[in-house]
Amino acid sequence: MPKIKTSSGAKKRFRLTGTGKLLRRQGMLSHNLGKKSQKRKRRLAGNASVDAANNRAARGQLGGR
Repeated sequence: MPKIKTSSGAKKRFRLTGTGKLLRRQGMLSHNLGKKSQKRKRRLAGNASVDAANNRAARGQLGGR
């Protein structure tokens, strides 16, 4: 069987940790930053883990890892 290709968009958005979890960036931080508080922007700046409901789909886009 041929190899499964990794989705180009997914490899830019998700990162696999050493323990096998998927990390993603949080949204709402690309525009209209003047009206958001510093506290809110700091909280959104970190990474978050992918939900269990979306985990299988994200792994499939990463080539089934």
